[in-house]
Amino acid sequence: MIKDFKAVKKNRGAAGIDKVSIKMFEANLEDNLMALMRDMKEGLFEPHPLKRVLMPKGDGRSRPLGIPAVRDRVCQEVVRTLLEPIFEQKFHETSYGFRPVRSCHQAIEKILEYH
Repeated sequence: MIKDFKAVKKNRGAAGIDKVSIKMFEANLEDNLMALMRDMKEGLFEPHPLKRVLMPKGDGRSRPLGIPAVRDRVCQEVVRTLLEPIFEQKFHETSYGFRPVRSCHQAIEKILEYH
């Protein structure tokens, strides 16, 4: 779980609705990860609601952004690292959506090859 926390920390990001920042979570890292692991294993984990923030756009409007709590982001990363190797091998070779080392630009390049 420490590597999963490090991945969350690397992405930086703001505190969620619980106001616990990455730095605050890290200050008591071992206890926080143990509690999270216990809750996940026992089926007691419940994510916090997202913190809603309006992000300004270039045209003067704004768009809503949902920020998960740090512990929820760590949980998401744990689940991603467990499931990705299982499902990655099942995806079709021409699937590009939300896959590691793939992008929409590569999908467009592939389409243009057939045109």
